Amino acid sequence: MSRELLMLVDALAREKNVGKDTVFAALESALASATKKRVHDEADVRVEVDRNTGSFESFRRWLVVPDEELELPEQQVGLSDAQTQLADVLLGDYVEETLEPIDFGRIGAQAAKQVILQKIRDAEREQVLNDFLERKEHLVTGTVKRLEKGNAIIEAGRVEAVLPRDQMIPKENLRPGDRVRAWLRKIDRAARGPQLILSRTAPEFIMKLFELEVPEIEDGLLEIRSAARDPGVRAKIAVKSNDQRVDPIGTCVGMRGSRVTAVTNELAGERVDIVLWSADPAQFVIGALAPAEVSSIVVDEEKHAMDVVVDENNLAIAIGRSGQNVRLASELTGWTINLMTVEESQKKQQAETSTIRQLFIARLDVDEEVADILIQEGFSTLEEVAYVPLAEMLEIDAFDEATVNELRERSRNVLLTEAIVDEEQLEKVQDDLLALDGMSKSLAAKLARHGVCTRDDLADLAVDELIEMTGIEDDAAKALITTARAHWFAAEQ
Repeated sequence: MSRELLMLVDALAREKNVGKDTVFAALESALASATKKRVHDEADVRVEVDRNTGSFESFRRWLVVPDEELELPEQQVGLSDAQTQLADVLLGDYVEETLEPIDFGRIGAQAAKQVILQKIRDAEREQVLNDFLERKEHLVTGTVKRLEKGNAIIEAGRVEAVLPRDQMIPKENLRPGDRVRAWLRKIDRAARGPQLILSRTAPEFIMKLFELEVPEIEDGLLEIRSAARDPGVRAKIAVKSNDQRVDPIGTCVGMRGSRVTAVTNELAGERVDIVLWSADPAQFVIGALAPAEVSSIVVDEEKHAMDVVVDENNLAIAIGRSGQNVRLASELTGWTINLMTVEESQKKQQAETSTIRQLFIARLDVDEEVADILIQEGFSTLEEVAYVPLAEMLEIDAFDEATVNELRERSRNVLLTEAIVDEEQLEKVQDDLLALDGMSKSLAAKLARHGVCTRDDLADLAVDELIEMTGIEDDAAKALITTARAHWFAAEQ
């Protein structure tokens, strides 16, 4: 039997073009699997094959674990029991006993061969995948081999990849034999079929296509900073020049539009807007909204959003068909863009001014004139009045030093009183409410003032009720209530 094993290993190594060590490892795994069936399905069995003679030994082994952690008696042994067998044994070691070698004929050479072949196929597959990954090819070119449930199986050299239906460009009709390019979206090593998952809709795909068409990108003269796509219809890319002599937009367009046309053809006619990237977020957003002309823009750093004002004639262009233009501009820049007309902007500004005015009048006990002066000077919160450097407030012509000091003192007293009240309210709040993602102490204190002190209290609220109590944004309110209700659905499942 030993000679037969060596002959089998030699034949398989030559047939499959893999190293003998790989075949021996597969053989040992097959023999261990067969031996386990005879001993116990949960047993840990090790088989060692002599590479020269073909003879093999079988061992059953147990991992040494602390006595209190012993959970799998078929695979583990407590330290105290192990030390009665081997005095110098340590945690993490194995205790082994020799098993009678299994009769190879009992499992059948053919069955063993099938197990070995499967192990070798797995090893081959892993090797082919590793060879491919070493080349670091993020852009995959291959041929459509077949279609399975709408997904395309792509043959790219020695590897197979899958292009899922939802990652194909809409209305694109791929057929077996078609040449296709795609972006390597992810690798799924656990998949039984193709492990490479491709995409033709990812923003990275269009960025890679431009790298192919524009040599200046590879040379480092240009770089594509971001991209956003409505696959098959429209896309925007943001480009930046690292050399003042190079025009980034003209270079990407190419002579008579040759470069951008080549990308458009690859993307089934997807129209591409090339935008000049800017380190100034407002300028970047203005460029991204082209061809619409922007009248003014207000940046809200805290919410990472911008109010963009356009005139009536430009509003439809800025929004685009079905909101496409503003959506792509938002994805490209990473900023939330709120489009509005001049009239809408004025109404919003008036509403915000009115709210701040009422805040100052009520909390600082001042008249409308003083409140308006504070607003005109750029103050919008009590914290700003209380803690802006004294020198800055003294520059306000309408206020003398005594008035400034009085306003600062009043605002600080109000904030201190609020902080004391918040601490008192927080004593009513349960830990399960405070522990929620998105919850803060100040927010919890506001809720407690309205009798909302537990997670379930919050979960019972409607979104508009939460907004009215706390003044938080609509999206934040929805997310917070969804988080608060999550344990209800988990319990039902």
